[in-house]
Amino acid sequence: MKFRHVASPLLEEISATTDEGGRYYSTPTGKLPSVTTVTGHKKAKFFAKWRAENPKEAKRVTSRGNTFHSLIEDYLNNEFDLDRDKGNIRPDILELFLQLQPELDKIDNILALEVPLWSETVGLAGRVDCIAEHDGELSIIDFKGATRKKRTSDIENYFLQATAYALMWQDRTGKEIKKFKILISCEDGTTQVFEGAPIQYTKKLYDTIQEYKESLGLFA
Repeated sequence: MKFRHVASPLLEEISATTDEGGRYYSTPTGKLPSVTTVTGHKKAKFFAKWRAENPKEAKRVTSRGNTFHSLIEDYLNNEFDLDRDKGNIRPDILELFLQLQPELDKIDNILALEVPLWSETVGLAGRVDCIAEHDGELSIIDFKGATRKKRTSDIENYFLQATAYALMWQDRTGKEIKKFKILISCEDGTTQVFEGAPIQYTKKLYDTIQEYKESLGLFA
């Protein structure tokens, strides 16, 4: 199928750097921490320990995520043809893609793919996976590959990330997005769709940003 793309405001590019404290973006309004750095700061030590103890698996998961996202982006940009190009895709990535394809095919009228967003008001920066209609609803859409099925309690940080992108989009464009959807394809054969409203998570996001700042001693 061919996905329709809708003209949207041109947003300036931003550059990122990563250090022991996480990822930061240089924006026109100054240096801002990334959405994932802030929303994931409580789990940062756990995952750092896990990566150190499981370097091979950590490398595999990182490669899987990057390749999977790139394939989805190409597909939504009408640059990947399954019949023509599937032979060039790693079998594990192709399987994840095929599982998620029915949900991807519900996307239309795409406003943004991998677009940089930031907001001095929110105090964050990052790159949103997708802003488009999904099943007829304008949404922040995030794509995830996973090893196994996720529980809602495991992925609150995903909901906070999507909320941050909705708030930054509104700050940058003046347009409100009332829905987010997290599309997950799992290696255990499960496909999951989590959805919610940014307004439900705005206070939690604000509290998380404050906790992150406090962890750095910014309010000491």
